[in-house]
Amino acid sequence: MRMRTRIRTGSVLTSIVTSFVLAAGALAPAADAHPARPAHPAPSERAGIPSLTDDQGRTLTLRGWSVADKANSGDQALNAITEKHFRDLRAKGFNFARLLFFWDDLEPSRGHYSAEYLRRIDRVLDWAQKYDIQVLLDAHQDVFGPAFNARGIPAWATRTDGLPFTPHPDDWFSEYFEPAVQRAFTHLYEDADLQRAQARMWQVVAGRFGHHPAVLGYDLINEPMGELGEGEDLPTAARRIEAQQITPMYNRLARAVRSVDRDNWLFVEPTPIVGEGVPTGLGAIKDHRTVYAPHFYNTAMEAGADYDPAAGWIESYEAAVTAYPKQQKIPVVVGEWGPLNNRLPQMGRFYRDAMASLSRYSSGWAGWVWCYGGGYCALDENGAFAANKERTATPYAPAVAGTVHSDTYDDSARVYRLTYTAGRHGTTEISLPPTAGRWRVSVDGRAEVRRHGGEVRVQARKGARITVTVTGAGTERG
Repeated sequence: MRMRTRIRTGSVLTSIVTSFVLAAGALAPAADAHPARPAHPAPSERAGIPSLTDDQGRTLTLRGWSVADKANSGDQALNAITEKHFRDLRAKGFNFARLLFFWDDLEPSRGHYSAEYLRRIDRVLDWAQKYDIQVLLDAHQDVFGPAFNARGIPAWATRTDGLPFTPHPDDWFSEYFEPAVQRAFTHLYEDADLQRAQARMWQVVAGRFGHHPAVLGYDLINEPMGELGEGEDLPTAARRIEAQQITPMYNRLARAVRSVDRDNWLFVEPTPIVGEGVPTGLGAIKDHRTVYAPHFYNTAMEAGADYDPAAGWIESYEAAVTAYPKQQKIPVVVGEWGPLNNRLPQMGRFYRDAMASLSRYSSGWAGWVWCYGGGYCALDENGAFAANKERTATPYAPAVAGTVHSDTYDDSARVYRLTYTAGRHGTTEISLPPTAGRWRVSVDGRAEVRRHGGEVRVQARKGARITVTVTGAGTERG
């Protein structure tokens, strides 16, 4: 639910969204209604949400950022993404990129797929492979597509029944509530020819890139929305749309992808309303490799407010977002997160609390967004982290060969600790981000340990109980 590129920094989010959510009572309750959970939960607290795994059965953790070029399209599409993006991602300890692509660039006219656009995606994936970055291909849309001065679903696939659309250049999210935009989503979900076109688009993408070594999976649509019924409040409408329209869409697209790719993961998103602590209405996705990929945005913070620890928003979000993957027995990877104004007084506390929360239930995340400059950018013009965003670069285990018992990071003390029982095959990998001081690594248990630069690799015999402790040199954080 982050602001589009065209919106000036600091513009407020829509009052219509806030009023809908407030009317429904969906904003996070006071902190005493949801006591803070411990930063170092017992392993049983994650029971019920499976971990993401690789072909060796290792437990995976993805840490990274969205990589995007929203400014360029057509002949210039993806030109803003360079090899430097992936070199810097790896250098700062990350292993994951959520790469945005746009259906309107891929299929500018019905049935015509741009060979040049596919080649440009290939080029970006080759850079990711070079730096050992795993990529999620994200079919991105903001306010449906170019028919509404945005990006995503092609104009030829946009049907509005003549309903009105009024732009809101300083409040872009309110455009989702324009009648024409809402009706366009209804047609996308329900018109048979558009269903076939969307499925065919994904067959082209998965057929072309499914065997690329960098590709981990497919995010089937970014932040899907829909049409509110008469008298419906926003949370009720979101749950209905998710249950009755988005779930069938995901199952259609899963079948399309599986006709050409049996192996890569499918990432499915709820509506953005989950960010206000509203559990999703998504149903079962009938696929063997599905990941739940909610986004982690707060209305007040998106509108420029500072983080309020006493509001209980993170606790409310966590409670809401974990119900569905526990029920469906699927992993969680948070697909987008990160506030616009990261310099406010409580933002250091926000990143600490958010990182602790994400580690309690998810197999990883992609922050918004890996770019160089202001706004949401992870880095400044010189390639250094923007204020407080260095807190996202912590030690973690990209892959654990065995059964994880605990996996924690104490931001204040700068201590990471992983305890696991080694499995039969594979190497456990620990990523150490660059820092002003050195990371000290100790291993308790019989294991072969190799360290090279920012990586530690641990091999142990099956059944060995191993504890890896990483301690950052230098002063403690406040």
